This record gives sequence, structure tokens and C-alpha cells, in this order.
Amino acid sequence: MTVNFAHCFFEQSGTFKHAFQNLGILSLDYDIQNDFGETDLQMDLFAQIELAFDGKPSIFDHIRQNDLILAFFPCIYFCEANMMFFCGTNINYKKRGLSASQVIEEIIDRDTNRHKYYVLLLKLFHVCEVRQLRLIVENPYNAHHYLRFNFPYKPAVIDMNRRLRGDYVKKPTQYFFLNCEPSGKVSLQLDKVQQFTRNRHSAKIGGLCSSDRSMISDDYAHNFICDHILGIDSGHTQPTLF
Repeated sequence: MTVNFAHCFFEQSGTFKHAFQNLGILSLDYDIQNDFGETDLQMDLFAQIELAFDGKPSIFDHIRQNDLILAFFPCIYFCEANMMFFCGTNINYKKRGLSASQVIEEIIDRDTNRHKYYVLLLKLFHVCEVRQLRLIVENPYNAHHYLRFNFPYKPAVIDMNRRLRGDYVKKPTQYFFLNCEPSGKVSLQLDKVQQFTRNRHSAKIGGLCSSDRSMISDDYAHNFICDHILGIDSGHTQPTLF
């Protein structure tokens, strides 16, 4: 696809923003935090989604149909690890010395929050669908991810091993495409020493998720954009059967 402007929602690292810019595409980072000094528009994106859904002025009024929104929507209430909180078996409960009634209260709060962010994600898709805006949403992928069985949209791309596209971690990741389709090219760049999320102590903690989620390599961002968004040779392109 041809992209006039790339709006990177919930990104404060600048990784995808710079990858777009290096490919000649104007791009900005939007987030409520600015831990990396890369957030161009510091704002509450959840509030903007609510405003747009209610038909009120919002940041979406400045996004055009030939632009692209790439949203790294917070995953803390959707990911597989969340299941242990709902089962009451998370070690965090024991470390904090919570009573049985306190654990139930925590589970109720967590379920309330998951519903809140699930509705916000649905509203984001609805806003973009009504306005015919191109949207790609990133989230982790695993057997018990909440969106796998509880979401009306299905991922168009599931990257089971990000290291094959030049990242430091395997971490399976899914990408939902709305009003656009992935290009389907394949890059191969297996040149990084594998790292594990639990050992990446340099990540800053803040907001709904550790900013470790922003630590995708520059090469991976470049290869993903070339493969699935622009459909151009990334410099590491392998032949495909289609």
C-alpha cells in the first residue's frame, strides 16, 4: 500500500516512527508518556478514542484515508499471563499476603479494567471503520490471549518468531489490519543474539505495560514495514510462493 503519513499510536520509543521516516514517509509518535524523548504528541489516546466515538472533535479529525494508524494497543489485560490473576494463582497475590477476600476484590477490579480496555479497543476499530481509516493494531499472540477468542476481528498477520525479521526476541505477535491488507512479502534477517524479556533490565516501567514492549529492534520495524505495509524489498527479502 502507499502511505501518505504514519501515525504511531501508543509508541514512545520512536522505533517505527524512524523506520517510516527512513523510508521517506512522514510519521509521528503519540502517547501519554515520553520516557524516551520521542513522543511528538503527548496525549491521552483513550480519551481521544472516546471523543471520536461520541462524534466530538478529536485527533482522528486530522487523519486522512491515505494515512495509516499503527497502534501498539496496551496488552496487560489481554495477555496470557493475565489468566493467572483470574485463576487466583498469581504469585503476586501470595507475595503481598492477600487474604481470599482480597484476592476476589483484585480479580473483580482486573475484570472491570479488562472490560474497559476491551471496549476502548472495539471503539478504536469502530471509529476507523466508520471513517474508513487504515488501521493496524499490534498485540502479543498466544494460546490464551483474550482477543484470540473474544474479538470480532481476526489478525491478518501472526509473526510467530520476530527474530527471523531481525528482532532480539521471538515473542509471537499478531497484527490486525482494518481497511487495508498485508502485502505478504517475507524478509529473513537472523543476525541478532537472542534476548529474553525477563532479562531486559534496561526497560523502564510505566503506564499500562512495561516500556520493554517498545524495545522492538530498528531492523524488525524496517522489515515489517517493507514486508507487510509497503510491499517493497527490505534488503533481506526471500522469494515467496505467491
